[in-house]
Amino acid sequence: MLTILGFVMIATFLVLIMMKKMSPIAALVLIPALFCVFVGKGAHLGDYVLEGVGNLAPTAAMLMFAIVYFGVMIDVGLFDPIVRGILRFCKADPVRIVVGTALLAAIVSLDGDGSTTFMITVSAMYPLYKRLKMSLVVMTGVAATANGVMNTLPWGGPTARAATALKVDAADIFVPMIPALAMGLVCVFLLSYALGLRERKRLGMLSLDEVLEKETAHETVLVGAGGGTGNGGRMSLTKKTAGGAGSGADADASGEADEEDDGFQGLDPNRSTLRPKLYWFNAGLTVVLLTAMIMEWLPIPVLFLLGAALALTVNFPHMPDQKARIGAHAENVLNVTGMVFAAAVFTGVLQGTGMVDSMATWLVDAIPEGMGPQMGLVTGLLSLPLTYFMSNDGFYFGVLPVLAEAGQAHGVSTLEIARASIAGQALHMSSPLVPAVYVLVGMAKVEFGDHTKFTVKWAVLTSLVVLASGILFGII
Repeated sequence: MLTILGFVMIATFLVLIMMKKMSPIAALVLIPALFCVFVGKGAHLGDYVLEGVGNLAPTAAMLMFAIVYFGVMIDVGLFDPIVRGILRFCKADPVRIVVGTALLAAIVSLDGDGSTTFMITVSAMYPLYKRLKMSLVVMTGVAATANGVMNTLPWGGPTARAATALKVDAADIFVPMIPALAMGLVCVFLLSYALGLRERKRLGMLSLDEVLEKETAHETVLVGAGGGTGNGGRMSLTKKTAGGAGSGADADASGEADEEDDGFQGLDPNRSTLRPKLYWFNAGLTVVLLTAMIMEWLPIPVLFLLGAALALTVNFPHMPDQKARIGAHAENVLNVTGMVFAAAVFTGVLQGTGMVDSMATWLVDAIPEGMGPQMGLVTGLLSLPLTYFMSNDGFYFGVLPVLAEAGQAHGVSTLEIARASIAGQALHMSSPLVPAVYVLVGMAKVEFGDHTKFTVKWAVLTSLVVLASGILFGII
């Protein structure tokens, strides 16, 4: 019964948010609360929720101060050179823009943290997608899938969890999987190219000059910041000041109307928050912060708390300026942390009622006896739904040891099981239980349901490519 209710609860949640019958926050809270009553454990709902909140509180704190930190870095112009480089590469061509999104997300993912990857990627690419009226779900889907493949780095989380759960070396899991993961990245870039071609067919291929000619004084436009500003003709994304509303852009694929700018001016070269004299301080601070995170000198929430405080104090020494910067990013902070704490209800009920354990046991028991010698393939296939419907901790520490034991009984090595277990990470990064995905959709102003409908099929394809490559190369 618990197994059935667990699957029904998850299916109900996904259907309601994809059909936009409920907001993600409401669905994450109300649906598990209702099912907790169905299970007959409504009296323990408070305990489950508090336990879930306690488990996710450090993540929420990390996201809160990470958003403030990277928001300040964007305000002061730290990422402007990266954005200008991407713009020069993209040249208003949808194909280059989508491929550039995948490339940027993959590169930034080297820091091992999905939240920072999405903040930097969206900050760089959102203005360009918006001005060219490109589909924002293409941006979120490509970024999430690229990050999912790169999330398998030993310091990214899943590989370390697998190594810990099975008591093997993380390097022995990751290094042999590099060819298979490389094929996953190739799949992401080919997918990006195909989606870019589709966007080019829909929008056409324009040069920057043609974009300027086609935009009116009442619309958000792509302009050249040259002449008297000292920017040497560099490109920038900004909004003309003439009054009036835009000409009525078509709704994009995310289902939301193309708003004028939403206050997002990622590349305005004249914004008052720029701190060019502090550029190298901010760059050094960011490098030190990411290094400390990778080396685990301090817990990540503490690092971002200290980093945000230092960044605000140095760049904006006056209290009104600090309050203004915090206020400017308060909406993103509230949206993301609110979603994390709402997800705590969902995970708390899933784990507290025993639904997760019951579902995992049922799936493992359902494996036919004849599939024993193919436990590597079975583990890889199971990693897709299981890491999507439960946390990485639940899968790697709860399910993976059982799969590894079953594999050993049929002569399949523990390392093969461990390598197969990371194949589903491309899909995992779009799970409603991953806090970072709410950073992605929140900053991109995309409905979570729209992101899910668009991304899941491509993420599954990428995960299957990784798994198939691992088997083909004899890694799994």
